[in-house]
Amino acid sequence: MNTLIMLTAALLPAILLWFYIWKKDAQPEPTSWLVKAVMWGVAICIPVAFLELGIQTILFGEEGEPSSLVGTTIDAFFVAAIPEETFKLFALWMVLRKNPYFDEHFDGIVYAVSVGLGFAALENISYVFGDEEWFSTAIVRALLAVPGHYAFAVLMGYYYSVYHFVDRSPKTAACILLVPVLVHGIYDAIAMSGSVNPYIGGLSSFALIWFCVKMHKVAKTKVLTLIDKDALGK
Repeated sequence: MNTLIMLTAALLPAILLWFYIWKKDAQPEPTSWLVKAVMWGVAICIPVAFLELGIQTILFGEEGEPSSLVGTTIDAFFVAAIPEETFKLFALWMVLRKNPYFDEHFDGIVYAVSVGLGFAALENISYVFGDEEWFSTAIVRALLAVPGHYAFAVLMGYYYSVYHFVDRSPKTAACILLVPVLVHGIYDAIAMSGSVNPYIGGLSSFALIWFCVKMHKVAKTKVLTLIDKDALGK
């Protein structure tokens, strides 16, 4: 019973966010393609985990832990944000490159969120089941980490659709990866900063909440923008 409760706590945030974005889609994508996107998000967790472990060992030695604010910032970008968002983009490309149903602006966000939340769900299971204080871990990650992956995915999907349907400029192409990497890196850098400098621990908590609120406002704007584009196109 306890295992079932833990599994529910780990998966529910991703499921709820996925249903939220699915309900926003005026013409829902085929279930088989959505499942494919989610499974791609799950599948990339394994190579990402090995890659992150290798990069962390190279950067910080066998201990693998940064001991300064500069170190946590490097960790946030080079160990977490860049590998994770790069693999998510690869997964999204694999789903969309021959997808005949990718025919609306909002579809980019739907598929990107499916990939991102597939990744976030498996990652969340590992964190919840790997911590004795699993309940508090589940609560914190439900409020911050999983919604964070959702927001990163919205940004990636937005720029992917803009590039595919509207503007095939190098700038837009770069934004598909660079924008989610930047936002993900800043998020992790703020979150990690309190672990090496307790004097700014409280401040970093407030900064993280503020950043998350701003990030989700931007994500909501991107969602509404593409929904409006599709509505105007009909």
